[in-house]
Amino acid sequence: MATNRASGSAAARALRYLESKKNLAGSACGVAGVVLTLTGAAGTYWPLVVAGLYGAGALVAPPERPAPPPPAGLTEQLNGVREQFGRLREYLAEVELPEPAGGRLAELVELYAALLEPGWVADVLAGEPELVHALSRAIEVDVPECVDTFNRTRWWTRLTPGGESPERHLERQLELLHEEAERVAADLRETEARRQQTHTAYLEERGRS
Repeated sequence: MATNRASGSAAARALRYLESKKNLAGSACGVAGVVLTLTGAAGTYWPLVVAGLYGAGALVAPPERPAPPPPAGLTEQLNGVREQFGRLREYLAEVELPEPAGGRLAELVELYAALLEPGWVADVLAGEPELVHALSRAIEVDVPECVDTFNRTRWWTRLTPGGESPERHLERQLELLHEEAERVAADLRETEARRQQTHTAYLEERGRS
């Protein structure tokens, strides 16, 4: 039984190496050595040329860089934010706000939904604890507080007219929250852009080698 497990483990390691960047890069360089051999440029030392080119390619290839898992508990925290967001939507479904605050709130909720929808965007978000915290704070605290404070202030304004318009404060609060959510989206976009640039640099370096 132990022998079978060891054999299986060795086979798995061999398979991983065959699929690795080092083997792929080495094989590409080795193919170049075969081409040199076929053209006669390698001479009688062609086995050494092919082996040397393979080794050089494997040596310069970047190490495997598997995507690091999200920090412990961060994925659970993101799931918790989704639950908070579901409760927020249920609460807001029973709230009527004057325009243009109502439209601004609808845009904000739509943006939250896009950021939290399961998929590649949420996968990137799950690796950014500060952004997860920002969304959690806004959804759990800021948005309900804006709406509740507006309703209370409007009730008092009806009894004692005058002073600053509660609608104006609500619009400004929702505008600030929308700007914050847009910054979260921009940070996630920048994270993906950096990953793309890193991969481009790797491909360029591989091409030069």
